[in-house]
Amino acid sequence: MPLIKLTNVERKRILTLIVCVLLAISGWLFLALNNKYIYTAKTVLIYKNFPQKKAFHPLQSDTVDLQVEGTGWQLLFARLRIKPQSISISLEKLNNRNFIVFSEQLYNVNNQLLTAQKVISVKPDTLYFDFSTRTVKRVPVELVSELEFNKQYGISSDILITPNYVTVSGPQKELDLIDSWKTDTLRVKGIQNSVKTRVAMDHGDFKNISIFPANVEVSIPVDEFTEKTMEVPLKIINNKEYYNVSLYPKKVTITFMVSLSSYHIVNENFIDAVVDMEEWKLYKHPQLQVKLTRFPDYCRLIKLSPSKVDFIIEK
Repeated sequence: MPLIKLTNVERKRILTLIVCVLLAISGWLFLALNNKYIYTAKTVLIYKNFPQKKAFHPLQSDTVDLQVEGTGWQLLFARLRIKPQSISISLEKLNNRNFIVFSEQLYNVNNQLLTAQKVISVKPDTLYFDFSTRTVKRVPVELVSELEFNKQYGISSDILITPNYVTVSGPQKELDLIDSWKTDTLRVKGIQNSVKTRVAMDHGDFKNISIFPANVEVSIPVDEFTEKTMEVPLKIINNKEYYNVSLYPKKVTITFMVSLSSYHIVNENFIDAVVDMEEWKLYKHPQLQVKLTRFPDYCRLIKLSPSKVDFIIEK
């Protein structure tokens, strides 16, 4: 196929035409991107300034549509995304009415965006709430954790949670269902030193409940563990007839993992090994099962020997 041969003059004309087209497109894009457009962005509501003497229940979703005004440049560079992904709304007006109007709080909403964009309206503009009598309850904190320790390391004593109780407030019928309050999941890997951190409280499925404080301090003592073996005397329980019972053997051998710092502290006084005479009286078992009714939480049982013992009853 023969190539089209152009003279120098024709080449210059084509090049000039291409440059003009590119300049025209660039000028059009520049003007178009400088224009302002209205976009819709979804965001989640976070309530603050709760009414002190009222319990409320939102009658709509906690997700709203923000009508955001921004330039085409912001859209081109993917800066339309609202930061933060949630906005705080004051519920102070609920002290004397049962609805919140967004148009009254647009100034505060725009201050939270930290961008050149501007929220011009919110859909829906009005949030409605249902009210009931507000009560208060104090419940223990329940730590939720996923902890991974390096080999030979583990929790060496009780985990401390400060404060270990939180105050929850809301409708009485919902508080009756709450016996404790869980934290967000604390995830730590490769642990070989003690951990001290703050953990937020889980908001849970109760949207009409307020929690104070919103987070707690968690201290997890960590130490290296080693194996320890000791003999513990057996105790007899439920011997209601006061039989003269002889056990064979009278002691059991317990092998467990214990932290180095507690190695010389943990002794037989920390552990209760028992046999239950109800096993013989009710079920006629020829041997009695050995059970540990008291054992340190920060130790890990490896072996209990023997697990059953013989006995002789003298009436």
